[in-house]
Amino acid sequence: MNYRHIFIAAVGSIGALSSAGSAELCTAIADASTGKVLIQRGDCGRRVTPASTFKIAISLMGYDSGFLKNEHTPRLPFREGYVDWRDNWKEATDPAKWMQDSVVWYSQQVTQSLGKERFAAYASTFKYGNADVSGDAENDGLTMSWIGSSLQISPLEQLTFLGKVVNRQLGVSQHAYDMTAAITKFRQLPGGWNVNGKTGAASGFGWYVGWASRGQHTFVFARLIQKDATHPQDIPAGVLARDAFIASFGTLVEPLDR
Repeated sequence: MNYRHIFIAAVGSIGALSSAGSAELCTAIADASTGKVLIQRGDCGRRVTPASTFKIAISLMGYDSGFLKNEHTPRLPFREGYVDWRDNWKEATDPAKWMQDSVVWYSQQVTQSLGKERFAAYASTFKYGNADVSGDAENDGLTMSWIGSSLQISPLEQLTFLGKVVNRQLGVSQHAYDMTAAITKFRQLPGGWNVNGKTGAASGFGWYVGWASRGQHTFVFARLIQKDATHPQDIPAGVLARDAFIASFGTLVEPLDR
């Protein structure tokens, strides 16, 4: 396979707008087998909060530790006092629903089951961004470090992490990789590409990260956007990032797969 190395440099702030009306900060795509970055558009080295994209890492931790069992176990009840920012979080949740609906309190049950030392050890072993899960003055590291707090990651670091997920190089169990792949499945796109991914939104940023496979070939990707008051407030920034990326997927990827 012959690759075209597509590198689009951006100077200063990015003014490109997606069809959903949100400013694109970075789009990055790499070949999962080699790690070679094939597309880098925008400021892709800047670290920001990973928000719910960190659920991919938490999933690996949870399945590796044994707290998570399969796609539907454990099913945990919602309790008063849990994070309830969205109505669909106020109900019993299993791993599949956790990932699909991005349920923060379920993530917190997983990390609390690990304890601070083991949680920090996983983040360090994964070399996930700055791997800082200490939290800050307002946010406990064990339960909130990845949401607008101490943990930060860049789009290029997302690609490195995702490449290790795809290639199973993070030192967790095979079951952890299998189950994480199962609960992050998105859908098959035109052209036969099977996409796994996770949205994330916090501090005005919106993420969509994951991997796309067809046959023996896999790309890892990261899209980062910034949302402000002029953009649709009823649509989470992560969903805006995902929908814009998926809409442009064929245009981005097909030239690379030749």
